[in-house]
Amino acid sequence: MLRGRVVTLRPATVADVPALAAIRAHPEVRRWWRGGDDLAAAVRADLTDGDLTVYAVEHDGRVVGAIQWYAEDDPDYRHASMDIFLDPAARGAGLAGDAIRTLARHLIDEHGHHRFTIDPAAANSAAIRAYAKVGFRPVGILRRYERGEDGRWHDGLLMDLLANDLPD
Repeated sequence: MLRGRVVTLRPATVADVPALAAIRAHPEVRRWWRGGDDLAAAVRADLTDGDLTVYAVEHDGRVVGAIQWYAEDDPDYRHASMDIFLDPAARGAGLAGDAIRTLARHLIDEHGHHRFTIDPAAANSAAIRAYAKVGFRPVGILRRYERGEDGRWHDGLLMDLLANDLPD
């Protein structure tokens, strides 16, 4: 259990699948996260992915989203990558920033990570602004990075954060 200023991060469980799938089904979230026709199966697949660690984001005793991370363990390129989604009703209260700072601090203190990456869609300006508030900086455009539900390739934005740039 990781405690931030306003959120709590705890390992997501199968019991969280309905709530997380419902959040992923919201059009504002689904646009960026997708997941096929069976969002519950997509969430369960993330929970069983051995390379991924998924935390439920709680605020005021309610699951409001998820944050996940995985590590590049090659010692010459070691870093952690993360991603997050929140219920649109919970946005605007600083919950995403608190969750990201809390997870990054944990990854620094407990896992020794010094660098973090995140790769939002280049068109996801709200996410990019939120990540920048935490201290992430743009590295560059990942051209034709992911295929959208429309079948076309879309650009991503690679952003990174160094441990010593993480605000308290």
